Amino acid sequence: MIKSTFFQKYLLPGFVYQSVVIAGGYGTGRELVEFFLTYGPLPGLLAMLLISTVIWSAVCATTFAFAKSFESYDYRTVFKRLLGRAWFLYEVVYFAMLLLVLAVIGAAAGAVLQETFGLPYAVGVVGIMVAVGFLTFRGTPVIEWFLARWSFVLYAVYIVFFVLCFKRFGGDILSGFRIGDELGLGWVGGGVRYAAYNLAVIPPILFVIRHADSRRDAVTAGLLAGPIAIIPGLLFYVSVVSQYPGVLDRPVPANFMLEILGSRAFQLTFQLVLFGTLIETGTGMIHGVNERIARVFEEKQLTMPARLRPAVAVGLLVVGAVVARFGIIDLIAKGYGTISWFFVAVYAVPILTVGLWMMWRLPSGRGDASRAPSRAMSP
Repeated sequence: MIKSTFFQKYLLPGFVYQSVVIAGGYGTGRELVEFFLTYGPLPGLLAMLLISTVIWSAVCATTFAFAKSFESYDYRTVFKRLLGRAWFLYEVVYFAMLLLVLAVIGAAAGAVLQETFGLPYAVGVVGIMVAVGFLTFRGTPVIEWFLARWSFVLYAVYIVFFVLCFKRFGGDILSGFRIGDELGLGWVGGGVRYAAYNLAVIPPILFVIRHADSRRDAVTAGLLAGPIAIIPGLLFYVSVVSQYPGVLDRPVPANFMLEILGSRAFQLTFQLVLFGTLIETGTGMIHGVNERIARVFEEKQLTMPARLRPAVAVGLLVVGAVVARFGIIDLIAKGYGTISWFFVAVYAVPILTVGLWMMWRLPSGRGDASRAPSRAMSP
């Protein structure tokens, strides 16, 4: 057995989480405006750092540790143990979120290629389907490789984006944070809601926790996942403050910022990287579904047909493309905001209470599913 590297054990989970979060979390920039900047630049920054990042780290650490403790690396197995007969509640809400995110991905993919390169809208949608279908067909090792490598590319581009914005709008950024917005408590709710709907993608990426040697490794990886995932979003948020409050009504703030920067070469680069992040998110979320299906095949002592993986991916993307017709602002403002609280109820609260209690009762640090107290595990 090949021993996992430091990167695989501690950093890969965070980069994979960041990869899956980005398209639905801050790829277009609209999400950051909706959940943070609407409360004002400084309150929004506090919500991002003190609320969302902390929640991400806490839930990632607990979930990763739970998965490692019971050697359960697909969401169906985890929630059968955590919620017993009510495990399906997570799957119902996850599929609702999945279709919303895939809708945003489809809409964004079509818009990126259409607005940047003048290609037909359908080219972007079909391109996403082909890329996600190919990656899901190749399986976990290739998916991990792609998500991790593309994250490094994404980090580099967001750093360059921040430097360019600060060089040109540094004074406006500093002035934006001096605007005297009332703190109130609204920003706390915004931070919780943003964190909540992005928690949905943690259980589907549990395949990366196989690299952890112990529960302690899993906890460390989870604590690091929050900062790793939020840093690119933080760089974008600080940059977009320079255009506050005018940016609040922009459907795709990322495109707006790239246009006013005026560098065609960087705009093309950013949009290509953004297109890659759409592939990342779609692949990660759909691969979680495929791993759940594969587990059912294993329980019946069968092997999931390889061709079924891309078929599932394309089918879900097609449905998402239909949902996308409702419009990106309405999807993010209404769809994400409403569904966030369901994830708090069926996932965040149970894993931070029942999940911790179940791990505390384990006789050893690493955990042993065969000796652990079990909830209902029937299909």
